[in-house]
Amino acid sequence: MSALRGRVLVVDDSRTVRGVLTSILSQEHEIITAANGEEALRIAQAEQPDLILLDIIMPGLDGYAVCARLKSDPRTEEIPVLFLTGLSGDEDEALGLEAGGIDFILKPVRPLAVAARVRNHLELKRVRDQLRDLSLLDGLTGLANRRRFDRQLEAEWQRARRSGEPLSLILGDVDFFKRYNDHYGHAQGDECLKAVARAFQEALHRPADLAARYGGEEFVCILPETDAIGAMQVAERIRLLLKARQIPHAQSEAAPIVSVSLGVATFTALENRKPEELLQKADAHLYEAKKAGRNRAWA
Repeated sequence: MSALRGRVLVVDDSRTVRGVLTSILSQEHEIITAANGEEALRIAQAEQPDLILLDIIMPGLDGYAVCARLKSDPRTEEIPVLFLTGLSGDEDEALGLEAGGIDFILKPVRPLAVAARVRNHLELKRVRDQLRDLSLLDGLTGLANRRRFDRQLEAEWQRARRSGEPLSLILGDVDFFKRYNDHYGHAQGDECLKAVARAFQEALHRPADLAARYGGEEFVCILPETDAIGAMQVAERIRLLLKARQIPHAQSEAAPIVSVSLGVATFTALENRKPEELLQKADAHLYEAKKAGRNRAWA
């Protein structure tokens, strides 16, 4: 989200209301509209708006039900929801807050008040996003941290279950890193980990892919909609990118330079399985890569 412009989803079954709100907000923000709850859910998942203005009384799914479903989905749970309503009772407000809404805009809408509220809530979201991003990054390497990885794996797992597309994971370990630390010192060890992290990050070419520091000298990649062949190609790209850096490692038995061993796992049918199983399979393949001599990928 830009600090100046936000993407706002306006959901109302009235074309007139959608037009009025678009007219009020479009000079400052990008506006997307939906005419009902089901359409709103589809758009929110696909477009990831920064804020949702959501009518309460609609045919089919009402605003409360839509908000509850948004908040139960990891992809949309953090999007702020402002209810549009002609209702002003305490009970209605309580229902909205329980569903996950953060504010109410009364109809008929007042242009200056609506613009100000949207602006304020977008600024609050921008600050929250910055704080969240900091809490989800590894302080040394700048990659996603373990917490971010766990959340992303769960979200991609659920998405793959719905789509039927494959989901792949790469788990990598720096070869003989303890020896590297002992020989070159911890400060140089930190620089080594940063270089490895860059190799993992540079090997990923799609926005949906995620590289993370799993812990210590272990790194991991989540590769949505990627089959086993594609995942092995990414793993080999990681290995070659690190090899090209030619970082000396005098104490390694795998190579005279810093290298990684990589375990690759792919699941296609996810029914009755758990994300932990994919991680366990990648870990088992990492063990095989080490047993075979390290400095290689194994699937």
